[in-house]
Amino acid sequence: MIREEIVHINGIPKKIIIFLHGYLDDADSIKERLLGDLLTVDNCAIHIPQSPFRCEVDNHFRQWYSMYRFDPDYKRKSAPDMQTFVSYYNKMTLGLAETYGYLQPYIDQTLAEYSLEYKDLFLCGFSQGAMSAIYTSLMLPQQIGGLVSLSGIIAGYEYLQKNAQSTPYTLLINGEKDKLLRTETISFTAQKLRDIGCKVETYLLKDAEHQLTSQSITQVINFIKKIPK
Repeated sequence: MIREEIVHINGIPKKIIIFLHGYLDDADSIKERLLGDLLTVDNCAIHIPQSPFRCEVDNHFRQWYSMYRFDPDYKRKSAPDMQTFVSYYNKMTLGLAETYGYLQPYIDQTLAEYSLEYKDLFLCGFSQGAMSAIYTSLMLPQQIGGLVSLSGIIAGYEYLQKNAQSTPYTLLINGEKDKLLRTETISFTAQKLRDIGCKVETYLLKDAEHQLTSQSITQVINFIKKIPK
């Protein structure tokens, strides 16, 4: 279960942003990189949960699920084509399902604290946190206010196409020079989400790699602010 989190509140919360950190990352790092910017969203509670699992490659950091379990030799990075590249992420369905098992009660508890509903929630994530946010938001029993994926990909999409319960309004942000995710990733993810029924916006960050930037956070804030309560 998730027992650690960073929480900041601006005004009287009418919206909640839950932001999931990446692999080889943690809640403190996310706080340092973007909390100040996110606090410009009025009447909003910002929760940055800490994954309960130490990262398998460096126990100073965290992971939502094991990556080595599904791709021990990191073959996805050198995959010869998009189909092969995506096949490695499709293997991660079990890890994502396990992540959903402890994110979903955390989300329910967090909403209950403020007497808010799923429609008031914006679920965001970076990298592995983005994959977890995509999977979780599609599997939640009710529609959330919005989903934001930063440097992510839809993983386990074959399972999601058959079992998704929700179709959130989505923003996908990827770096133009991301060396971990292929250039086609953002269009692939957008199309798969649209096939499921989601309304999707995309934003490609010029000259950006696999990282959080001030430009990407500006896009996140604009996306959240424009969706009415």
